[in-house]
Amino acid sequence: MSRKEEQPTRRSVLAVAGGAAGASALGLARPALAASSGTTAEAAPFAATAVRPGDPRYADLTVGLNQRWTSSPDRVHLVSTTEQVVGVVAEAAAAKRRVTVRSGGHCYEEFVYNSDVDVIVDMSEMNRVYFDADKNAFAVEPGANLGDIYDRLYRGWGVTVPGGMCYSVGAGGHVAGGGWGLLCRRDGLIVDHLYAVEVVTVDRSGKARAVVATRDDTGRLHDLWWAHTGGGGGTFGIVTRYWFRSPNASGTDPSALLPKPPAEVLVSAVSWPWAKMKQADFTTLVRNFCTWHETHAEPGGNTAGLVSLLNLNHISGGEIGLLTQVTGDTPDADAVLEEYLDHVTRGMSVSPERPSDNSSDHGPLANFFVPRRWSWLKATHYLGTSNQVMTNPTLRGDQKSAYHRRGFTEAQIATLYEHLRAGQLDNPMAQVVVSSYGAQVNAVAPGDTAQAHRDSTFKVLYQTNWTEAEDDAVNLAWLRGLYRDTYADKGGVPVPDEQTSGCFVNYCDIDLGNARYNTSSVPWHDLYWGGNYARLQRAKAYWDPADFFRHGQSVRLP
Repeated sequence: MSRKEEQPTRRSVLAVAGGAAGASALGLARPALAASSGTTAEAAPFAATAVRPGDPRYADLTVGLNQRWTSSPDRVHLVSTTEQVVGVVAEAAAAKRRVTVRSGGHCYEEFVYNSDVDVIVDMSEMNRVYFDADKNAFAVEPGANLGDIYDRLYRGWGVTVPGGMCYSVGAGGHVAGGGWGLLCRRDGLIVDHLYAVEVVTVDRSGKARAVVATRDDTGRLHDLWWAHTGGGGGTFGIVTRYWFRSPNASGTDPSALLPKPPAEVLVSAVSWPWAKMKQADFTTLVRNFCTWHETHAEPGGNTAGLVSLLNLNHISGGEIGLLTQVTGDTPDADAVLEEYLDHVTRGMSVSPERPSDNSSDHGPLANFFVPRRWSWLKATHYLGTSNQVMTNPTLRGDQKSAYHRRGFTEAQIATLYEHLRAGQLDNPMAQVVVSSYGAQVNAVAPGDTAQAHRDSTFKVLYQTNWTEAEDDAVNLAWLRGLYRDTYADKGGVPVPDEQTSGCFVNYCDIDLGNARYNTSSVPWHDLYWGGNYARLQRAKAYWDPADFFRHGQSVRLP
């Protein structure tokens, strides 16, 4: 271990032993660690608030976006500073209370809201985005949602990070899981630009402390940084701050330290009515989408600015949609888009149409049947807020995922067609979303970040959302059957082989660890992390040796 690791400075560590200082740490002024941020426009913190049963706020703070998952903790702590988080965690560790953490509330499984949790640490008030001169990097607190991050970075400095398109997702879990978005083929994943992370950890004796780990560190500190580049949330501690600066950036001009988004983007949205879609056309459409992405999976080239989502909606949704964005700085962007659409639709007997206003793809996208050039920020706002699933607080849901190195087989396409037309389900929010991947994502080696999927061509989200608890069984049965049958020859899951490479940890799926649904010989953790899992376990053993931070699919101790 290096001397730097043996003797962490006040700047890198805030420590509270056991629970002795737990209460006194609450409600203090912003600590020196945060005060050295280099920003002059910091809001004063409020005292950490413990919301308990009987408080009118309790019901809203004990359920996430997915209404299937609820909880009844002893308290929910609303925090606004790193020191407050240290205090809350220390007190919980001393009392041996089970802790979970919420940033945006979008976890697909019950990892935050469940029957075992005693204390929820709610990070929603830690939502600042600012330039930190000390780190020469942009600081983002975990409660900041993606929409606000894009606004602040772009309006303030003309830069961005290549994160997800859904505006309300919180940075906390999104970044830790290796988030991706519409700029991924041009700029890679958001973790490819992560410079540092601040994490509240708990050692074997119950001491809580805040540790800062950077890309430049070595040894255990580097491992902690690395674990947050795709290792998932809720395993190593509570993230209280991220810092972003691109690896190839130099100088101290903030506007040169992260990618500059394109001034404008070219957006296209077309659809095909299910009423006119023959099985041969469906097969051709899916096959063409896959072959284009197989051909254009390598980094570089003039198609890196193109990202497309093929929304294979259930027949009750009325139509299948294709949303495509091309960055305006792409050479001959209009020609690139036209050639792409020509490739995807080649050989189909049914022509694409304007999406209907009630399309279940991503909201009312009829504006883009004729491709339109919009400013990047305008398009980001529009596409990020038009997703019904991310804006409806009444939904229940379930999701599964797959990374593909090669396209669907003919048998798999036939399975998709069969299940998407299944009569036992009447749900326009059931769908399979096939999304562009690769290009700059694949420029990073699998071991350079915890996100190991660095040779895929596209990513697949299998999902269904509904509103009533009485519809749980039919929706879960449909989704499980679709997923199982699609990968039937692999044991019901996309095992790493020539065609597939596993699953996306941010689309967490507890079924992957259930022998009833995963009949392959590949365990759930290898589907998420492949060969990186052993290193994640070593980081877990050092930084959380008592397994204080855990959930249904957290990294296990060795």
